[in-house]
Amino acid sequence: MAPHHFLVGTFNTPAVFTLAFDPSKRSVDVVAKSEATGAHSWLSLNADKSVVYATAWTEPPGLAAYAISRPTSSSAPSLSLINSVTTAARSGYCCNSPVAVYSAGGPTGEVFAIDPKTGGFKEAKELQKLDFVDQKGQQDDGGVMDFGGLRHGAHSADLSPDGKLLYIADIGRNCIFVYAVAEDGSLTLADKNIAPRPTDGPRHVWPHPNGRYVYSLQEHTSMVDVFEVNADSTLSWKQGVKIIPADLSPTLFWADEVRLSLSPSSSGPSYLFASTRGLVASQLGWVAVFRLDSSGLVASETPLALWETPTSGGWANAVEPAPVGEWKDAEEGKEYIALTDSEEGYVFVLSWDGEKVEEVARTKLEGGAGAATAVWLD
Repeated sequence: MAPHHFLVGTFNTPAVFTLAFDPSKRSVDVVAKSEATGAHSWLSLNADKSVVYATAWTEPPGLAAYAISRPTSSSAPSLSLINSVTTAARSGYCCNSPVAVYSAGGPTGEVFAIDPKTGGFKEAKELQKLDFVDQKGQQDDGGVMDFGGLRHGAHSADLSPDGKLLYIADIGRNCIFVYAVAEDGSLTLADKNIAPRPTDGPRHVWPHPNGRYVYSLQEHTSMVDVFEVNADSTLSWKQGVKIIPADLSPTLFWADEVRLSLSPSSSGPSYLFASTRGLVASQLGWVAVFRLDSSGLVASETPLALWETPTSGGWANAVEPAPVGEWKDAEEGKEYIALTDSEEGYVFVLSWDGEKVEEVARTKLEGGAGAATAVWLD
């Protein structure tokens, strides 16, 4: 069987790496390195995986769009720049619909229209600018770990499955902004949902495929909260689970990511995966797994598994499940998850068999590159 490819961006290197994972050989290798406009901390694929949009930690900051090419079915995918745009502040995250790319970063965010002919940005100027700052202003501390406001402001943007709502997690405002999406991609604020706890710091919001629930990853408290999406586009809190061992303090960590399993199931995703990073290099991070019921609620507050990561994760420790439902060589009942580490530059592939998390393979990016995030191509 052919290996499965995924892309990895970095926090500190003007390149995007293509990696190949072979389940039968339990190996993962860097097979291509594409030049980039700058460090790309977040990557977002379009629906047919022909274009990848990336946050660009450049000066001035912005976003970049790359065409993904593959001369033959067996060759490694490579990237070529389509075009780029600038943003008002450093973008922490971007996502896309068929008509627009959404960016969020610190005090501001943007909506950029997509050119249907090229897949790149239609115009250099944004379709819409977003302002998240309240009367308190942007509470940056100016430190290296503030990332230009990302730890004290808006961090992520993700669309509902039907593309009609956009969720923006704001660490600094301790809330989730919910926007209604118009046909041209422009946004109207529908809700500002304050987090359940005063120190949560919502970092990422991930939707269930049925659109009924969203999962909010809380950076400061190492919790994942489940919210129901109401008919009027507001959110109602349903439950919350701790994603680190019960006897450890969340002050040791900064939680990173929440995702759902992609294994085939008639009732939808069976598992929720969440990860945390250690705040210092000596504090290792964690990957937690929870079972979901058929509606999308967490079946038990007790995790099925807690797996300590090999490093603190640095600025990353981001988990990204593989699309095993599309794999012809998929082993029944087994899932694979990419895990990125910026501390040492490792990229791991983990497996989950319904009982335990296991490291299957690892590789290290060259030149001191700090792995940021991964997206699976096949």
